[in-house]
This record gives sequence, C-alpha cells and structure tokens, in this order.
Amino acid sequence: MKPENKDKLVAILTYHVVPGKVMAADVMGLDKATTVQGQDITISKKDGKVMVDNATVIATDVMAENGVIHVIDTVLMPQ
Repeated sequence: MKPENKDKLVAILTYHVVPGKVMAADVMGLDKATTVQGQDITISKKDGKVMVDNATVIATDVMAENGVIHVIDTVLMPQ
C-alpha cells in the first residue's frame, strides 16, 4: 500500500461498517443505513434476496467479539 492511498483504503473499509449491532431481522425494516465513513448505503430486496448497494447479502448474523457481520458478495465503493 502506498502512503498516498491510505485515505482511500480507510474510506473503503469504513464504508463497509455500520455502527451498532444490527441483526438481519432489523435490516429487513430499513431502506438505508449510515456507515462509519459517513455516507448512506441503500438496502433493498430483489428476487427474494437482500441487497446492500449493488452487493447481495450471502450470510447473516455472524457474531464477532466487536459486533455482527453480514457477508456480501461484492466490495462496496463509496461515492
């Protein structure tokens, strides 16, 4: 990683994090969420699947020591 790209990497990584503990059941009632990076991600349902921006959620409610993980199939890029 080049030092001049550090801010871009931080933006990409924090765009994948929503503060708090949001379980899959909670996500179903949302149409957007604000990321740690500061921008909103869109949450939608398409063909019976949950989408986050243009990514499909492929696993939910993976518990970790510092929160809960929902696995997606695409790297999200902030605008």
